[in-house]
Amino acid sequence: MSRNHDHLSPRSRSTCRERHGASEGHDGDGRELLPLGPSLLFCPGDRPDRFRKAADRADAVILDLEDAVAPENKAAARAAVAAHDLDPSRTIIRVNAPGEADFAADVLALAPLRPRWVMLPKASSLAEVDRLVGALPGAQVLVLCETARGVLAAPTLAAHPDVVALMWGGEDLIASLGGTSSRRPDGGYRDVVRHARSSVLLAARANGRSAIDAIHTDLADEDGWRAEAEDAVASGFTATACIHPAQAAIIREAYAPTPEQTAWARGVLAAAERRGTGVFEHEGRMIDGPILRHARSLATRGLAGALGPQGPADPHAADHS
Repeated sequence: MSRNHDHLSPRSRSTCRERHGASEGHDGDGRELLPLGPSLLFCPGDRPDRFRKAADRADAVILDLEDAVAPENKAAARAAVAAHDLDPSRTIIRVNAPGEADFAADVLALAPLRPRWVMLPKASSLAEVDRLVGALPGAQVLVLCETARGVLAAPTLAAHPDVVALMWGGEDLIASLGGTSSRRPDGGYRDVVRHARSSVLLAARANGRSAIDAIHTDLADEDGWRAEAEDAVASGFTATACIHPAQAAIIREAYAPTPEQTAWARGVLAAAERRGTGVFEHEGRMIDGPILRHARSLATRGLAGALGPQGPADPHAADHS
């Protein structure tokens, strides 16, 4: 049964907001809605021999039944993903888009597995999210806003009570516009793609959802991976998706603050505790409310980074996942 959340009463909308927390992107207990590290690694669903390697090299693995799988291999991929034995708390499954015939077969095969995290590609309406949750009760949804309709619907999708994260995608977006390339000759995103990236980030964070940055498809461009991951975390994204284990390691490094940043953040927070509320000067810089929030964010990420990666130290040892 479809639930049109646009017609919720003010009281019901308030309840949904209370369930998901404030617009800072945390729930009522101050935790991120998507409690995963920043590196999310896609792995083709028809390559079960790579599932464990991908899970070991990243903070979470995305077992892909959609774009990474050829049409003739969809059934085999579905069976392999439905039988996986990875940690469910660190495993996301991307099903096929709701408008495709494979979607119904995906959710039917996954129903006994009861996956915790499911990624919905080419999302553009609340009804599509409702259809997924109706078929997979208890699933928390990561919506992919990767078409013109999906980007415009991002604020509505972000308000759905079963959505925990929004991700965007440039290639499908350009295809939906009738274009031919998401990037300029110099490698930077075209203006419409940059607009979509910002729009999805704003929609996610304004509604207290996690925001996932898109993959970098040029596997030879290590400097590009790093620069985009560093920009993502500085802009407010909570994670970045990737397609190679080496990218996962670089993403994790980019999201971890430098020792200098961590020391600055701790110094600011210590000074704030000594001085109490109000604006003050620290090391020649004015510190007010927003700057204190920046410091808290850096300190929190520094603590998470100190816990160390979940995978092995040498991500380059893995095969291409």
